Amino acid sequence: MTFYNTLVFIHIFSAILGMGPGLVMTAVVTLSKPATMSELKHSFKIRNTLHIFTMVGGILLLVTGLLMGVLHPYWFSQGWYITSLILYLVALAMGPFVLKPRSTPIKQMFIHVEGETIPSTYADLSKELFLYERIINILFIIIISLMILKPF
Repeated sequence: MTFYNTLVFIHIFSAILGMGPGLVMTAVVTLSKPATMSELKHSFKIRNTLHIFTMVGGILLLVTGLLMGVLHPYWFSQGWYITSLILYLVALAMGPFVLKPRSTPIKQMFIHVEGETIPSTYADLSKELFLYERIINILFIIIISLMILKPF
């Protein structure tokens, strides 16, 4: 197995490890339909665990993708590679700049709310957070499609 083939192997497993959990993080909360604060907190605890896989896989994806590009410098002139890289960097940047400001109020709610009743404010907060998570998921699906199809 060549160094390049090893990178491809790691890259593919990183996509499974990182993007797979990332694509279901929103569903963990929305499909479980938590009715109490305890259930909601538990759903978000599961999300946080999945997020660890997403971060590790995401870092490996970026590193292996760039290393494969260094081994094949002509990729930097390929539309599919450049577009994928730009979309990936946009998705990564959305974490601290878009998702974190929208998840912080929810985390604060977990600290300050007493009892089992989910505050009505949660619906609006989660709706906005999950919208942006779905946008990121669409970006990841586009990236995966570009990697597979290499259309341009």
